[in-house]
Amino acid sequence: MGGSGIWKAVPEPLSEDELMERALAISGLTLGELSDEASAVIPSSMKGAKGYAGKLLELYLGATGSSRPVCDFEKIHVELKSIPIGPDLRPLESTYVCMAHLTGTAGLTWEKSSVRNKLSRVLFFPVEGDRAIPLGERRLGTPFFWSPDAGEEKILKADWEEHLEKISEGRILEITAHDGTALQIRPKAADSTVMIRAVGRDGEIVMTGPRGFYLRRSFTEKILKKAFMI
Repeated sequence: MGGSGIWKAVPEPLSEDELMERALAISGLTLGELSDEASAVIPSSMKGAKGYAGKLLELYLGATGSSRPVCDFEKIHVELKSIPIGPDLRPLESTYVCMAHLTGTAGLTWEKSSVRNKLSRVLFFPVEGDRAIPLGERRLGTPFFWSPDAGEEKILKADWEEHLEKISEGRILEITAHDGTALQIRPKAADSTVMIRAVGRDGEIVMTGPRGFYLRRSFTEKILKKAFMI
């Protein structure tokens, strides 16, 4: 995705207030309008549209984390999550959190996990996601900050620990998208040829496709309803 020199020089925000000011400044714009400012080309296919809004927002807001295992805004420890929504304000898909480690999980705790690190403070940015609306005409909604309350963290922790137990016991192939109340594990790869190392049932190393942690739509729907009091 191309971008202007001005956008490439956007510094990382130094406070949540500064980040929110930038986010509110583009709320209500279409992806086409934002793309024009960035000298970016709107993808012509739905395949290319996947993740486009998130990348555009990262560019504009000054995110530096990229694909590294750190928060998008490192200095203020905030993660950015664009969330496609339908006309009823319900999320249209699950929300990717981070990759799941399939080896070296011994001694890993929820408190030190990448999932908790990523979800400790999130800037959610709703985006129109109805496929009937051309990508360039989809509007950005109202952004908001979220941190899990005690009840939400309890649910997330229980799901994470259940998933980790299966991974450490070599039962990765038994985990399906149906597992987990709020946090699920699903395949995460550009194509089926990508393989990584995992622990097998007898402790041996096996090869399998990468997995990622995702927030269920039912969970993010509750977050949206709470944020907008609906």
